[in-house]
Amino acid sequence: MPGTPKNIHPVVAGVVSRSEKESRLRQHAKVLWLYGLSGSGKSTLATGLERRLAADGFTTHLLDGDNVRSGLNGDLGFSDEDRAENIRRVAEVARLFVQAGIVVICSFITPTRALRDLARRIVGADDFFEIHVDASLEACARRDPKGLYAKADRGEIRQFTGRDAPFEPPVRADLVVNTEGEPPDESLDRLLAFARPRLRRPPGA
Repeated sequence: MPGTPKNIHPVVAGVVSRSEKESRLRQHAKVLWLYGLSGSGKSTLATGLERRLAADGFTTHLLDGDNVRSGLNGDLGFSDEDRAENIRRVAEVARLFVQAGIVVICSFITPTRALRDLARRIVGADDFFEIHVDASLEACARRDPKGLYAKADRGEIRQFTGRDAPFEPPVRADLVVNTEGEPPDESLDRLLAFARPRLRRPPGA
């Protein structure tokens, strides 16, 4: 296993395979990685997607930025190094869920292409779908559901993405959902239309 530290020996032989787990769950385990500015609608779309997929019989798990930072990544700040470690840990967790046959929905700002590439490398390109939740900085600041833009304007938050920290637009997103230009239900329907055929496992497969 590349990158495995010396004297670490992952258990492989005899374990229930990912394929067996996917077969029992009748689904393809993939990571749907939603990213975009704060206030773009990532969390709303992610929770809506999970509920609709669950109603369709899929087994899913949602990893959301604030939830992860309140537990697993509670020791991290917002420096470039900590942002990278945040994404690295989340991607490793997502990869474990995929190995368990589960569909993973991730909702993280993931502001740079390098961070998105890091997540893709860890999860594996064949299992990773990059979904840009697109809304302008102005629209996100108007919504400001958590009051973060107001705090950034008052200087209470440093290195705030879109203000004094960059957000790099995608080069190779698998899907772009424009939450500024369409109603929320339409955005969710488009996301579902993208996800369902990529996740459903044909009977007997």
